[in-house]
Amino acid sequence: MESTDKLTDTNAILAYLYETFPLCFIAEGETKPLKIGLFQELAERLADDSKVSKTQLRIALRRYTSSWRYLKGVKAGAQRIDLDGKECGELEQEHIDHAQTTLKESQEKAKAKRVAKATAAKKEAQAAKQAKKPAPKRAKPAPKKPAKESAPVVNLTPAVLNELKQNQRVNVKLGKSPVSGVIVDIKKQDVQVQLDSGLTVKVNVEHIML
Repeated sequence: MESTDKLTDTNAILAYLYETFPLCFIAEGETKPLKIGLFQELAERLADDSKVSKTQLRIALRRYTSSWRYLKGVKAGAQRIDLDGKECGELEQEHIDHAQTTLKESQEKAKAKRVAKATAAKKEAQAAKQAKKPAPKRAKPAPKKPAKESAPVVNLTPAVLNELKQNQRVNVKLGKSPVSGVIVDIKKQDVQVQLDSGLTVKVNVEHIML
């Protein structure tokens, strides 16, 4: 006893058509353009077949004729065929142009969808990678430098020439800070001083501080 369960899946109905009409519906490889009005002929042939309905047949036929391999087969010189694979005349140019336009649009949509999917996947991967990155380490605050102790304030007074003598300790104004040393020689307004650093300098008396 044959099963009366109707086929509802489009792929299952196409498989049934490949099996029932192998000279018309080609499962793999290049297809051939179908006869105009083939649906009516198909519905009549399968009128007593409990497996398929007209609605499902129409959907399956639309799927078959909108596939890329079918649209590629709609080209100049191709012959239309009926359910038994018999040729039914050449294609008209407007049908060829329509098929090629439909194919191009379908391929462009598929390409755009692939690009969008790849872009979304890339962004998702980057977001996941960023989420896995460890938080940046905070730089340790630099240790505070101890405040420099201010040098003790020394009150110095300008020297008087006739009060100076050899081997006397004095301070010589060199730059910002006075430098300590010992008087080596005095000639008029010039005083020769040997600094504690060992360097000997000759300065005017106005540079000598006590």
